Amino acid sequence: MNWELSKFEELTNQDLHDIFRLRVDIFVVEQNCPYGEIDGKDPQSLHLLYKKNGEIVAYARILPPGVSYDEPSIGRVIVAKQHRKTGLAHELLAQAVKVARANYHQPIKIGAQAHLEKYYARAGFVKTSAVYLEDGIPHIEMLLSC
Repeated sequence: MNWELSKFEELTNQDLHDIFRLRVDIFVVEQNCPYGEIDGKDPQSLHLLYKKNGEIVAYARILPPGVSYDEPSIGRVIVAKQHRKTGLAHELLAQAVKVARANYHQPIKIGAQAHLEKYYARAGFVKTSAVYLEDGIPHIEMLLSC
């Protein structure tokens, strides 16, 4: 698999467009959750993507410490609908963890949708909070040790 990792300013206009489109398609439309998807954190983040036939089909952003939490974080973890249940989501998370560890050498903290607790736990994340609502969706905080 050929994963691409870019700083915000290294993304092409087309990649940026496609990333935002995929994120809106999944988080806003598919999950029926109207919220401000463009949150100002992208310019500070690393962007991990996987393309198939030139189309972005998997994506995650890696946030440095101090942006979302004191620890580095991984967010916007998504796989296009037609590529789910192929193992790609697990590979995406493994690659994102690898990037976060290589760049920040600290535990990784995430705010995960609560229904994905087992998905993140499979990668070693441990639940560290009670369920809370974020944009109307139940979430939990999870931590992955170094």
